[in-house]
Amino acid sequence: MQPAPAQQHVPVLLREVMTILECRPGGIYVDGTVGGGGYAEAILHATAPDGRLLALDWDAEAILRVHRRLSAYGDRLILERASFAALPEVIEKLGLGPVDGVVVDLGVSSFHLDDPSRGFSFQQDGPLDMRMDRGLPRTAADLVNELPEGELADLIFHLGEERLSRRIARAIVAHRRERRFESTGELARLIEKIVPRSPDTRRIHPATRTFQALRLAVNGELEALKGFLSGVLNVLKPGGRLCVVSFHSLEDRMVKEQFKDWARACRCPRAVLACHCEGRPLGKILTKKVLRPGEEELDRNPRARSARLRGIEKC
Repeated sequence: MQPAPAQQHVPVLLREVMTILECRPGGIYVDGTVGGGGYAEAILHATAPDGRLLALDWDAEAILRVHRRLSAYGDRLILERASFAALPEVIEKLGLGPVDGVVVDLGVSSFHLDDPSRGFSFQQDGPLDMRMDRGLPRTAADLVNELPEGELADLIFHLGEERLSRRIARAIVAHRRERRFESTGELARLIEKIVPRSPDTRRIHPATRTFQALRLAVNGELEALKGFLSGVLNVLKPGGRLCVVSFHSLEDRMVKEQFKDWARACRCPRAVLACHCEGRPLGKILTKKVLRPGEEELDRNPRARSARLRGIEKC
């Protein structure tokens, strides 16, 4: 399989990520969602001449693309096709041991959005797919055409935080009685008839939340994030740092709560009134407030508007 033609890809909050990671020569780092390779290239440059980077992605096309882009770094770059949730297993398989830093970007890359054949965007008509890994069994079309109305409404409400989810689900079911949904444009046009478009052109497209919900469901993204957070601290060295870039409130809330839990000194159950563990924090939060792109970055890259960055250091 050949990767799609190279489109423009801009890593979000790159300067802030690199400031938090404090990359140094000789270190071992991980980009758990390598995408277009923006963070990867910056890390390899910052850790020259002997730092190493393990780069993961569950999209085979992304691995091929980054291999081609960063081949000049030779064996300092280790590419693995895998979900970021499998990071502990990949590190054990490769015998890398604990690492100095990890970054994950939980958003959809520009390559996915700009390639109509992947079905992530309603801006260009394409098959209703949305699989980051083309080997996954279900597409967005399968969910839209097969889920019962109640389940579909719940999915759009909980994963998309769409208040008109029941109205949208009802319209989808009525439409599919006549014919199956096959394309992104077909679904987007239906939603536009139901969700009022704001006169403010800066507001999101009416279909954004529904497409987000379907993408999260198809790829099991919240489950992957939960799995990642359950194991990532174990692969970091003491003093190692983790950066997570998220793009909507569900993921950011999970990251925020996990960071707060790691930063607690007491490890006793919350129901216990007095501390008996004489514990210590597992991590030190490095971003007291979530970091967001500034106006200058948004002018260069409008897709960064919803990005949120949090960082933590392992104690």
